[in-house]
Amino acid sequence: MSSPSPDEGSPVTASGCYSHPFWLANKSKPTEYWDYENSVLDFSSIEPYECIQKIGRGKYSEVFRGRNRNNGEICVIKVLKPVKTKKIHREITILQNLYGGPNVVRLLDVAQEPQTETPVLVFENVDSQDFRTLYPKLSSFDIRYYMYEILRTLHFAHSMGIFHRDIKPHNVMIDPTQRKVRVIDWGLGEYYHHGTGYNVRVASRYYKGPELLVGHRMYDYSLDVWSLGCVLAGILFRKEPFFQGKDNIDQLVQIANVLGKDDLLAYCKKYKIKLDREFDELIVKQNKPKVTFQQLVTPSVAKMCEPVALDLLSRMLVYDHQERILPHEAMAHPYFDPIRAEAAATAAAAAARSATHHNEASSVL
Repeated sequence: MSSPSPDEGSPVTASGCYSHPFWLANKSKPTEYWDYENSVLDFSSIEPYECIQKIGRGKYSEVFRGRNRNNGEICVIKVLKPVKTKKIHREITILQNLYGGPNVVRLLDVAQEPQTETPVLVFENVDSQDFRTLYPKLSSFDIRYYMYEILRTLHFAHSMGIFHRDIKPHNVMIDPTQRKVRVIDWGLGEYYHHGTGYNVRVASRYYKGPELLVGHRMYDYSLDVWSLGCVLAGILFRKEPFFQGKDNIDQLVQIANVLGKDDLLAYCKKYKIKLDREFDELIVKQNKPKVTFQQLVTPSVAKMCEPVALDLLSRMLVYDHQERILPHEAMAHPYFDPIRAEAAATAAAAAARSATHHNEASSVL
């Protein structure tokens, strides 16, 4: 599949051109903010940290629960496998630039194994539940709460000129006892520069946006919105993953079986994307009609699949990446009215307590 140059296939709106609020986020920042290839890292000693238990492994790293011997604090230790130096620098600078942002996992230290010079990332510990057991137990309010929190994370990251590119249940840590959320594993994250083509070999298959599956390199932040939409669909319909293709070609077929072929073809035409012959035979010739999310609702999931939830989902899972709802727009969607109402009530109660305390202090004086 071929992808157009930056000037080709650009959508046009009433104002003359499409514009994302954070397209130029990195343009106003100093070069050293995003130029990770030329960044210089300072490594701490690995000596204070000990690994207690292996808790995970991936293509690029092994992860352990660990302890800081100096203060006894439990932490997570991520030992990176040999990869390109620039990839390591990219992940570290992204974590440093996003430090303290809403629900972004906190990078506590960057160390190095002295013999092998292997980089070691030390993170805060999050006591999370496996999503396979957690998701089926979530209430309608719980789903709203956690999705809203993840949208806050995406809005913040995008405002900082960064997109995650690997949103999936495995990378969203949830501690239901503390109502704590952490978005982890920013190893595929990248700094967004408008007009730049990006690698389409990112994200995990079930959460890949159509732009990746058709080889369109001129994608943007909205990739994260698609991936999160897949997570939401999986939770609402109790079907994880929601789109489950055997390979990348079949993944697009599974998407087209729900969203239909006509909108896919319109998307490809708009951006001058030529579909491979395999796609043409599997999608176009089957001629399956578009299915509404409401048509997929069964009695067992009807309670979660409220019309307002499906409306939000329909705005997230859109072929055209430039037509998807933005994180801050999604946060303002009626689906999250109960979350905003709770936040307003909490703020009002806090203000009332503060006023009472002030009045009591004044009366004493």
